[in-house]
Amino acid sequence: MAVFPKSYADTVQRLRVPTGLLLAAAFVWLSQPVLPTLLLGFPLALAGLAVRAWAAGHLRKNQQLTVSGPYAFVRNPLYIGTLLTAIGCTIAAAQPYLAAFIGVVFLFVYLPVMEQEEQHLANLFPEFAAYAKRVPQLFPRVPEIMPAQDFEWAVYVQNKEQKALYGFVAVYIFLIGKSIWF
Repeated sequence: MAVFPKSYADTVQRLRVPTGLLLAAAFVWLSQPVLPTLLLGFPLALAGLAVRAWAAGHLRKNQQLTVSGPYAFVRNPLYIGTLLTAIGCTIAAAQPYLAAFIGVVFLFVYLPVMEQEEQHLANLFPEFAAYAKRVPQLFPRVPEIMPAQDFEWAVYVQNKEQKALYGFVAVYIFLIGKSIWF
């Protein structure tokens, strides 16, 4: 059952990148990082990147239903990794307004996009319905059986996940620089 109208989900799907740029601009403008917040946010952001990397090393988009790695615990590990990274960077930025903005973006942009992507997967893969009954959408749980499939660096690179790492490094360099110069 769709929670968001398809027209809305289609619109926010197209607006994900511009929304990300708007969020980046808000970070540049509003962030007030200091050493304690940089140190506090770093491990959480790094954990989010690790979740994203782990997921990307298993994900074969539109080729097969991915049920191994973090997909055995939760259906949307890439989004969870993104959220953890964003929360870590927000802690580092030391600005509560950014946390509110991230929450709004997650609720009104990423949740409808996740719903739309799951509808797409259900159309592509008949076994998705059974998978969705077994594996929660957002709150991970330990699976009864762990599917055997190894992480593959080639798949990680094919999914261009290194771009998330580059973006994180750029954000943290910026935050460190801003904490030093301002």
